[in-house]
Amino acid sequence: MNLHHQLTQREADGRPIRVGLIGAGRFGNMYLAQARNIPGIHVAAVADINVERARNAFALAGWPDSLIADSVADALEHRTTAIVGSSAELFRGDIDVIVEATGNPIVGIDHALRAFAATQHIIMVTVEADALAGPALARRAEQAGVVYSMAYGDQPALIMELVDWARTSGFDVVCAGKGAKYLSHYHEMNPDNVWENWEFSKELTDSGQLNPYMHTSFRDGTKAAIEMAAVANAAALVPSDEGLTFTPGDVEQIATICRPASTGGVLAHEGSVDVMSSVTREGDWIPHNTQEGVFVVVKATNAYVADCFVEYPWHPDPSGQYAALYRPYHYVGLELNISIANAAIRGVATGSPVGFYADVVATAKRDLTAGEFLDGEGGYTVWGKLVSAARSTSTHALPVALAHHVELVRDVPKGEIVNWDDVKMDDSLTTALELRRETEALFVSA
Repeated sequence: MNLHHQLTQREADGRPIRVGLIGAGRFGNMYLAQARNIPGIHVAAVADINVERARNAFALAGWPDSLIADSVADALEHRTTAIVGSSAELFRGDIDVIVEATGNPIVGIDHALRAFAATQHIIMVTVEADALAGPALARRAEQAGVVYSMAYGDQPALIMELVDWARTSGFDVVCAGKGAKYLSHYHEMNPDNVWENWEFSKELTDSGQLNPYMHTSFRDGTKAAIEMAAVANAAALVPSDEGLTFTPGDVEQIATICRPASTGGVLAHEGSVDVMSSVTREGDWIPHNTQEGVFVVVKATNAYVADCFVEYPWHPDPSGQYAALYRPYHYVGLELNISIANAAIRGVATGSPVGFYADVVATAKRDLTAGEFLDGEGGYTVWGKLVSAARSTSTHALPVALAHHVELVRDVPKGEIVNWDDVKMDDSLTTALELRRETEALFVSA
């Protein structure tokens, strides 16, 4: 609870944490809008293949032109910020922390490995990379003596904070999760009909500012599965092989819903993850819903604790055995510096994989035929389903993050999981495949 004091001391000592940001999208923009108000922080460089987009990010964040440098070397010397088109310039020893915010899992893995080689901590905003090969990346970071961390502000890191609270307080974690809008037809959604399932104005959707593929993945279940896989792998929780339930409910019902089915809930077992829907199956918004929020459900360790659950207004389940702690919002990139400061000052992650417990596998949105090319997250062909690592490895399921631009060699019916033998893999994915194999090997050895 003294990070700000330590940052202030670093500012006074002239030893700011030097940050390199890769990717000037929404998350990066939000961090830049905060960074100049944080002592002990120096954003030394921002890399984006679209340099003009990066310049616009600085304009949105209100950075004066006088603080923009011509090179990374100049930025480090004069405490200004360089805007570059290549991330290669950021992997140098005088930058302490790399923030990977490209959103591309293949690129994200490559950036992580380059950061490790340069002995730099990395904050992995690209949770798709973490779901694909996070356990292997975490092990390589440990070998390099650096921190590999989830990004605070995104829901997985905030969930991990609640998990840590629960276990440090002596509770067993029954379920960790979040809220999201979900309807039964969402798994069939594609970029052609995505805006029918959002509340944006036509003016905004026609403006070209929104990415239909990204917003499809947010609603078709893929993004939720990816985030909960990251949580499961960091918290040693095992998801149901049937996927997330997206059960409708409000904040007072969290402990009632997210408990085992044997006690009246929806979970296959204790020690799992799930997502609750903020709307009914008919599409009506639920008052006091869990949208945007995160939670952890714990179980009473004895009769006295169960009495406490009932005596206080904690909204336990009807049995009084289960209770939840809930955080209603996440502030996305505005909160990112919590991860940066923890990595650089304390040498700890705000969530990092401890093993391979969960996977997100490519699942057919419609009947697919041999010769078609899969188009990955948020596309027309597959959505990402959360399953246990045990099921994924035993059935040779194809991770959704590797279902990009790969050709089917066999038909796959709607609703079926695509496996490795169903596709012809892209030979250019050598590094990502290597890290994925390392991740699967960790499960087998465990």
